[in-house]
Amino acid sequence: MRTGLKITAFAAAAAATFGTAYGVGSGVSPVTAARQPAPEHGGHAEQAAAPAANALPGGLQVSERGYSLDLEKDRLPGTRGELRFTIRKDATGKPVTSYEKENDKELHLIVASRDLSAYRHLHPVRAADGTWSTPVSLPKAGDYRVFADFRPHGEEEGLTLGAGLGVAGTYTPEPLPGHAARAAVGDGYEVRIEGALRPGAARELTLDVYKDGRPVTDLEPYLGAYGHLVALRSGDLAYLHVHPHDGRPGPGVSFTATAPSAGTYRLFLDFKHDGEVRTAAFTVHAA
Repeated sequence: MRTGLKITAFAAAAAATFGTAYGVGSGVSPVTAARQPAPEHGGHAEQAAAPAANALPGGLQVSERGYSLDLEKDRLPGTRGELRFTIRKDATGKPVTSYEKENDKELHLIVASRDLSAYRHLHPVRAADGTWSTPVSLPKAGDYRVFADFRPHGEEEGLTLGAGLGVAGTYTPEPLPGHAARAAVGDGYEVRIEGALRPGAARELTLDVYKDGRPVTDLEPYLGAYGHLVALRSGDLAYLHVHPHDGRPGPGVSFTATAPSAGTYRLFLDFKHDGEVRTAAFTVHAA
């Protein structure tokens, strides 16, 4: 993942079908909490430039800039199992075995359901031959999208590739929750969001973490920062990835984000406190 602002849009989502049976499983935990975007502290939002209108967002393709995401299986037999994949260099067909670390990891893996009711940020392990693997545990059957975010050694910029993943079983899509400024996360935690997304404009979002009604001021570092934010556009799962500005360990974690277009987005904030990573989710509209 890139520091500051990173925007990668993912391939058009398949139309949701109700009561459809799927023949595979994949692993990702659901996020059950909150709806709303996050604002940020610091002046990056005004300085960050929006991506060129004619630029193809990342994640829309399984192959890009000479690299391909190769899932060992794109359909899994159940909601629990192992996800295995490689990143291949198109010129040679061989797996990439050397990466540059970004945000403490060589590669970040995001898995989200097409209806945006399930989300997980995973950290797979790479074998010497370039094969990545991670256990997965999904909340339900259905269609998922896998996003691989990485920077190969020698490349100046990272990239994000996307691929579809199916999980066997009967699937009924869930409606997207409406917008709310507060998200309950469980165990007394609540996250509150300030700010708004604007198409093509860099904006600040700030997410404030509370526990039992009191501001949390001792957040723990997670992936090199005090929070990690991912936004997925409803409908096609276009992927907007942002990282927080440098700041204090709470209660507010600020980000700069640029929505690639108008639309509805689902935001997922990961934060760490008392040794546990928790996720708050928000529904936000960019207009």
